[in-house]
Amino acid sequence: MDEIAAPAPALAPAPPQRSLLRRAVGLTVRAVILFVVGSLVWVGVYRFVPPPITFTMIGGMLDGHGLTRDWMSLSEMSPNMARAAIAAEDARFCTHHGFDLQAIEQAAKRNAQGKRLRGGSTISQQTAKNVFLWQGRSWVRKGLETWFTVLIETLWGKRRIMEMYLNVAETGIGTYGANAGAMRYFHHDASTLSTTEAARIAAILPLPKKREAIDPSGFTRRYGNRIAARSGVVSRDALDMCLR
Repeated sequence: MDEIAAPAPALAPAPPQRSLLRRAVGLTVRAVILFVVGSLVWVGVYRFVPPPITFTMIGGMLDGHGLTRDWMSLSEMSPNMARAAIAAEDARFCTHHGFDLQAIEQAAKRNAQGKRLRGGSTISQQTAKNVFLWQGRSWVRKGLETWFTVLIETLWGKRRIMEMYLNVAETGIGTYGANAGAMRYFHHDASTLSTTEAARIAAILPLPKKREAIDPSGFTRRYGNRIAARSGVVSRDALDMCLR
């Protein structure tokens, strides 16, 4: 008689902890891939299309504020506005790759000395935050801001970054963009902004809910005058060359 083969031993089930770990690793990898691909597509679309809305705009609406904006291309906007933004926010905008290490170092020293808290964010970083993220301070948001800054510097270039910044930055309560700000304060669009007018809009960008560009007084007036003077330096020294 033929011998009956013994059945193969059953495989022992994987330990529960090991199975859970594999599942967690797999989910994490898929989440990272989804985030990277999704953010690349998101940034790529905005290279050509204005954002329909931002988290900052949504937050303002939830707080009961209106939403006023009027997109204007950089080529139509007065060059005084971009010069004022560079003069006020980021003098090395055309030479850095998204991060101004010198400004970050200076800000760190100033804050370490206990002086008024001051950041070292570039226009590129502010654009990444305004377009893709939310306001506020946290390490998570700062990490995402860094990621999106790298993406827009790589996929957009300087002209698109400046164009986006000047169209989504808050220029007053419920008002977004230089063009809407020009209409609100000076009753004409941003194509004819003078050096002084552009400087006054740039002066309110750090605190748009507390400052007014029309008939400013005190610090805002003095700051606007300094920005106007610096704008002349930006033009003279071609610090806006990447936008021309």
